[in-house]
Amino acid sequence: MVPSEENQLVPKEDMFWSCRQSIFAEMKKKFSQVESAAEEPRVLCIIQDTTNSKTVNERVTLNLPASTPLKRLFEDVASKVGYVNGTFDLMWGNGDNVTDTQTPIDQNSDKTILDAGFEPGKKNFLHLTDKDGEQPHIMPEESGTTDDSVQDRFIGPLPREGSVGCTNDYVSQNYSYSSVLSKSETGYVGLVNQAMTCYLNSLLQTLFMTPEFRNALYKWEFEESEEDPVTSIPYQLQRLFVLLQTSKKRAIETTDVTRSFGWDSSEAWQQHDVQELCRVMFDALEQKWKQTEQADLINQLYQGKLKDYVRCLECGYEGWRIDTYLDIPLVIRPYGSNQAFASVEEALHAFIQPEILDGPNQYFCERCKKKCDARKGLRFLHFPYLLTLQLKRFDFDYTTMHRIKLNDRMTFPEELDMSVFIDVEDEKSPQTDSCTDSGAENEGSCHSDQMSNDFSNDDGVDEGICLESNSAAERISKAGSEKSSLLYELFSVMVHSGSAAGGHYYACIKSFSDDHWYSFNDQHVSKITQEDIKKTYGGSSGSRGYYSSAFASSTNAYMLIYRLKDPTRNAKFLEAHEYPEHIKQLVQKERELEEQEKRQREIERNTCKIKLFCMHPTKQIMMENKLEVHKDRTLQEAVEIAYKLMELEEAVPLDCCRLVKYDEFHDYLERSYEGEEDTPMGLLLGGVKSTYMFDLLLETRRPDQIFQCYKPGEVMVKVHVVDLKTESVAPPISVRAYLNQTVSEFKQLISKATHLPAETMRVVLERCYNDLRLLNVSSKTLKAEGFFRSNKVFIESSESSDRHVAYTDSHLWKLLDRHANTIRLYVSLPEQSPGSQFRRAVYQKSSGDSGNLDEACERVKGPVVNMKSVEAILEESTEKLKSLSLQQQQEGDNGDSSKSTEASDFENIESPLNEIDSSASAENRELENQIQISDPENLQSEERSDSDVNNDRSTSSVDSDILSSSHSSDTLCNVDNAPIPLANGLDSHSITSSRRSKAHQGKKETWDTAEEDSGTDSEYDESGKSRGEAQYMYFKSEPYTADEGSGEGQKWLMVHVDKRITLSAFKQHLEPFVGVPSSHFKVFRVYASNQEFESVRLNETLSSFSDDNKITIRLGRALKKGEYRVKVYQLLVNEPEPCKFLLDAVFAKGMTVRQSKEELLPQLREQCGLDLTIDRFRLRKKTWKNPGTVFLDYHIYEEDINISSNWEVFLEILDGVEKMKSMSQLAVLSRRWRPSEMKLDSFQEVVLESSSVEELKEKLSEISGIPLENIEFAKGRGTFPCDISILEIHQDLDWNPKVSTLNVWPLYICDDGAVIFYRDKTEELMELTDEQRNELMKKESSRLQKTGHRVTYSPRKEKALKIYLDGAPNKELTQD
Repeated sequence: MVPSEENQLVPKEDMFWSCRQSIFAEMKKKFSQVESAAEEPRVLCIIQDTTNSKTVNERVTLNLPASTPLKRLFEDVASKVGYVNGTFDLMWGNGDNVTDTQTPIDQNSDKTILDAGFEPGKKNFLHLTDKDGEQPHIMPEESGTTDDSVQDRFIGPLPREGSVGCTNDYVSQNYSYSSVLSKSETGYVGLVNQAMTCYLNSLLQTLFMTPEFRNALYKWEFEESEEDPVTSIPYQLQRLFVLLQTSKKRAIETTDVTRSFGWDSSEAWQQHDVQELCRVMFDALEQKWKQTEQADLINQLYQGKLKDYVRCLECGYEGWRIDTYLDIPLVIRPYGSNQAFASVEEALHAFIQPEILDGPNQYFCERCKKKCDARKGLRFLHFPYLLTLQLKRFDFDYTTMHRIKLNDRMTFPEELDMSVFIDVEDEKSPQTDSCTDSGAENEGSCHSDQMSNDFSNDDGVDEGICLESNSAAERISKAGSEKSSLLYELFSVMVHSGSAAGGHYYACIKSFSDDHWYSFNDQHVSKITQEDIKKTYGGSSGSRGYYSSAFASSTNAYMLIYRLKDPTRNAKFLEAHEYPEHIKQLVQKERELEEQEKRQREIERNTCKIKLFCMHPTKQIMMENKLEVHKDRTLQEAVEIAYKLMELEEAVPLDCCRLVKYDEFHDYLERSYEGEEDTPMGLLLGGVKSTYMFDLLLETRRPDQIFQCYKPGEVMVKVHVVDLKTESVAPPISVRAYLNQTVSEFKQLISKATHLPAETMRVVLERCYNDLRLLNVSSKTLKAEGFFRSNKVFIESSESSDRHVAYTDSHLWKLLDRHANTIRLYVSLPEQSPGSQFRRAVYQKSSGDSGNLDEACERVKGPVVNMKSVEAILEESTEKLKSLSLQQQQEGDNGDSSKSTEASDFENIESPLNEIDSSASAENRELENQIQISDPENLQSEERSDSDVNNDRSTSSVDSDILSSSHSSDTLCNVDNAPIPLANGLDSHSITSSRRSKAHQGKKETWDTAEEDSGTDSEYDESGKSRGEAQYMYFKSEPYTADEGSGEGQKWLMVHVDKRITLSAFKQHLEPFVGVPSSHFKVFRVYASNQEFESVRLNETLSSFSDDNKITIRLGRALKKGEYRVKVYQLLVNEPEPCKFLLDAVFAKGMTVRQSKEELLPQLREQCGLDLTIDRFRLRKKTWKNPGTVFLDYHIYEEDINISSNWEVFLEILDGVEKMKSMSQLAVLSRRWRPSEMKLDSFQEVVLESSSVEELKEKLSEISGIPLENIEFAKGRGTFPCDISILEIHQDLDWNPKVSTLNVWPLYICDDGAVIFYRDKTEELMELTDEQRNELMKKESSRLQKTGHRVTYSPRKEKALKIYLDGAPNKELTQD
C-alpha cells in the first residue's frame, strides 16, 4: 500500500470507530436509565371522578415512578379522563397517610409524589373534584391525544372489545370513531339506556333530528285539563325534545317517555325491534292526535302507496288493489340463494320484479273465465316525503330451527334516485288500461277511469308524490319532469350490532343544520365521517354460504331513512324566537327544573352521610338512623339535626345531648369532640365520603350528670357488678381505661366508679363467648390480659369465703357460667290446659289418697298457697280432657307398674328442689311456680307442612290416645319387653340404645321420628337423670302477657333456662304448666316467619335456641322409639285437585298395614267425617303428587315397606272389592281419549297380572268395548294426573309404542299408579272451525293454568311490543 493512500484511510477509520463508540455510549445510557427506572419504587394511584353521578363508580388507575412530579400527575390524569388540565382538583380519598384530606393537592408544586405523601407499594386513593365550584372542562377532540408514556403507566383493566361506556365510543377494531365529545363541542345531548332501550334511543334521536317532525310536534299544544301529562305520549315527547335541545347535561333519561307508553321497569329489560317500535309508536301518535292539526302528520311524512296487481297474459285483464306503507322491507338474500343483493338499488328492483303464475299456480281470469298464466307484481304509486327502508337482516334457518342474522354487505347511496322505479309495467300488453280494484277474484272489478278518479281523490290530501296518471302517454311525459324531484338524501342510519339472539342499536344521523354526521350511541354523541357510514354496509369474513353467519356477531345498517330533496318543502329547525308560546314556557320550566336539580346535586355532593346511633334514655333501646348534614354545618348544628332525627324532644333536653365518634361493631366510643362545637362537620369527619369507617353516637345524660371525656387510645370497658347473695348481675357501667394500665390500677379505677373496695375485688374478663378469665396477677397490663377496644368484665367485692375457693369451683364462676348460658324463651301453652284435674289424678295414683295433694305440693316448692296460684293459671279445661283425665285415673288404679311410673314422673320434676336450702342447688336448679297469669292472648302461628297441601290440623295434633298408650305400643310390646318404669318418667322404649352415629349426633335437623332420638344408656347416671341434666338444671318461669291481637284463650310463660339443658329435662319442667306428662305434649320451635318445626330429639340441648325465641306447646303423644309421624292424604283421581290432606298419624316399626288402617278408622271418623270400613279403602305410596305402590294388608312397615321421617301416604277409597291381592300384580290408571268428541273420559283402574302389553290391550278392550285390534295407547307425561291439552293429545303423545312389555323403554312402567291414555284408532279427529278452536284454546288454557300445568301451545313465544294509550296495561288481558 502506498503511504499516501494509508494516510487517506486513517481519518475514515477513526470516524467510523468514533461513531460506533458514541452509539454504544448512548445505548448504555439508555439501558442505565431503564435499569434505574425499574429499580425505582412505583406508586399506585386510583382516581375516582366525583364530578358526575354517572362517573362516580368509574376508576382511573396510574402506576407512576415515585419521582414523578405533581405537575406530571395532573397531566396524566387529565389525559386519562379527557379533561382540560387545570380545570379540576385532586383530593385525598383516604386520610390515613395525610392529616388534611380537605385541602386540594397543589398542582403547581415542584414536589414529587413521594414527597407529597404518596406511599409506594400501597393503594393511594384520590378524588377528582370540581375546581372553584365549576365542573371540569372536557378536552376538545384535537387535544385528545394519548401519550404513549401514559399508556405505559396504565395498569388497570383495558376496555373490552364491544363494551359500552368506555373512553372511546366504538372500541371495535373495525371502527376509528373519535372519543366522546361534550355537548359544547357537538351541540347534542345523549339518551340514557335504561337497561335494554337502545332501540328506543335510536328512534327518538332520529325523530328529534327530523326538522319536519320536530317542528310539527312543537306546534301541538298540550291541554292539561283534557289529559294527564304523565300518560300523554306527545307531551312527553315534547318535553324530551326540549331537553335534547336545551339541556346542559351529557345525557338525559327517557323514563318519562316510557312511562307514558304504559311500561313498567320490566319493559326496560325487553329488547325489541326498532322497526316494530316505529310502527307501534306511529300508531299510538295517530290515536293521540285525532281531532288535531297533527292528525294526518304521520301519513303526510311517512306514508306511501303501491299497487298490488295480477295481469292475465292472454287477454291483458288486470286485477289490482292499492296498499299503503310506512316502510319498504328489502330482502338481503333471495330465498334459497347463496348470493346477497349488492346494493339497496338492486334490492328495490327485486322488490318490484313481477313473478309469473303458471302451472299449478295459474290465475283464474274473470274475462277469460278460466285459469291462465299471469304476471303478479308490485308498482309504486306514491313515495313518501320521508322514505324508510328496512333491511331484512333477520331470517330463519329451517335446518337448525334458529333465527339467524344475515351480515352480508349491502351498499346504500348517500343520494337515492327513486325515479328509476317508476313505470315498470309491461307496455306490450294490449289491455294495459283494463283493471280490477283488488287483484283477488272475489273482490270485484273496475275500469281504469274509475281507478283514476278514486286515486285523484286520495291525491288531494296526500303529501306524497303521485306517480300514476290516466294514460301511458301522460305518464311518459310527466316522468321526465318529475325525475329531478325524486332524489332522496340519506340522513339516518340505524345500526344493529350483534346477532339474532340479541345486540345493540345506535344511530348515525346527519344534521341538516351543518351537514355533518354524528353517532348517537345512547348517552354518547360524537362526530363521525362518511367513511364511518360506509363501515355499516356489513360484510363478514368467511364463506358466503347461506347460513355462514347464523350465530356471528357483526355491526351493520338495519334501517335507512331518506328525505326528499325539495327546496320548497325541506324545512329547517325552528329557532328559539320562532317557538310557539307554550314551547317557550316549557323551555323555561325545564331550565328551572334543571337548575334546581343541579343545585340539589351540589348539595348532595357536599353532604356527609353517616350512620347515627342513639340509646333512647327512657325506652333503653338502641335506635339507628342515617345522619345527613352539609359539610359546612358545625358540630352544634349537627347535634340539633340528630336530636330531631331521633325524636328526643319529649325525652331529654337538647343541652343533654352530644355527638361522639362510635364504632358500632365493637360497641366502642372512640372519642368525644370537646371544644369543637363550631368546627365544620366536613373537617371532623374527614371530608365527604361515600362510606365512613366509623359511626356517630348521639349520647345523652341526665341533667344532674356531666359528660365524660373520651380520648383517642382509650379502651372501653363495660363493668357488671355481681351479687352472690341475690345471684344477680347488674346492668353495665361504662369505664374507660388504657391498655398500659395494670390490673391493680384498673381495680382502683373501677372502685371509684362503683364505690366498691378494690382490696377484695375479683375481676373476671369475658374475652369471648363462655371464656371467663379471672384477672389475678395485679402487675399484668390490660393489654397482656387480652383487652381490646371494647371489653366486658364482671366484678365481685364481697368478703365471703367464696374468694378462697378455686375459681372454677367457686360460686362466682358457677353464677357467671349460668349467666352466660341462660336464654330467655317465650312459651305458648296449649289452650285450656287440664290443670288441677290432671294434677289430682296424678297424685291420687301416686299415693292412693287425694289428701296427699298438699304434701305433694310442698315437695314442689313453697307453701300450698303457691301451688294454688299455679292451679288458678291452669284451671280451665275441655270436657274431653276431663274425661281423659278420669280415664287415666281409672287406669292408674288398675296397675302398679303404670302407677309407679307416673308417680315417678311427677316426683322427678320436683326432686331437685327438695334441697332448696343447699347453695349448690340454689345455684344450679330453680323452679319457681309463684306466678298468677291472667288470660293473655296467644300469638297465632302457622304450623309448617312439608307437603304442598297444608290444611288446618289443630284437631289432628291431639292424638286419640293422648293420655293412654297407643294401640301400636300395645300390639308391639309383649310381656318380656314391657315398658320398664324409670325415675325420670321415661319408659324403656324412650331410652333404649340408639344406633345413631357420631355424625348424626351433631345434626340439628328436625325429624318426625323418634327412632334416633331416644338417647343412649351412657347418657344417664344411676339415678336415671341425664348427667347433663343434673348439671344444667336452671329453670325459672314468669308470667307473660302476649301482644294485643295475638289471640285469646292461650297462656304464655317467659322462661329463663340454661341452654345446655336437654329437651327431655326442659319438657319435664314444663309438665306442671301444660298439665300432662312430657310424653303427651310436643314442642314446636317458632321461626321468624311464624313457621313451626317440631323438636323431637330428647337428648339434644337447647344450644340452637337464642334469646327471645318462641316455643309453642301442642297436646299430642310424643313419638317413641320406632315410631314415625305420617301425613295421610286422600287420593281423588277424578277431582280437579286429586291430592287432599286428611290428618297426621303415627305408624310404628313392625306394624302391619291392616293395623295402621284400624288405627286410622276412628281418626277418620272424628276428624274428617269419613265413616269407612277397613275393606273400603287402601293405603298406597305417595311420591310428591304421584300415586305409587299399593300397600297390601299383610305388609309390615320397615320389613316390606320402607318408612322414613316426614313420610306421606295416599288413602284411596275403593268403589268395590280390593282387586290387588299380590305384589306381582300391576295397577295402572287408564283414561280414554275420544277424538271425534274432543274429550277425555274419567280415570278407570286396570289391574294386570303381568307386564304384558297384550294383556293391557285386552283389559282396555273389555272396559271400553273397542275391538282389540283397534286399541292404541300412550303413557301420560309429567306428574299425576298427567294433564295435557285436548288440542295436543292426539298428536303429541307417543301412541302405540312398539314394545311387548310395559317395563322397557320408552314406557318403563314398573310400579303401580302409571297413567295410560287409550283411543280407538279408527275414530276420526273432529274438525274444528277457527272460532271453535279459539274458544277451546281459551278453555284449555284456563283449565291447565288453574291446575298448575304448563300450556305448551302458545302461538307467540316472544313478548309483543305494546304501547298502552291509557298509560297502564290491563295485566289480565295482556297475559300471554
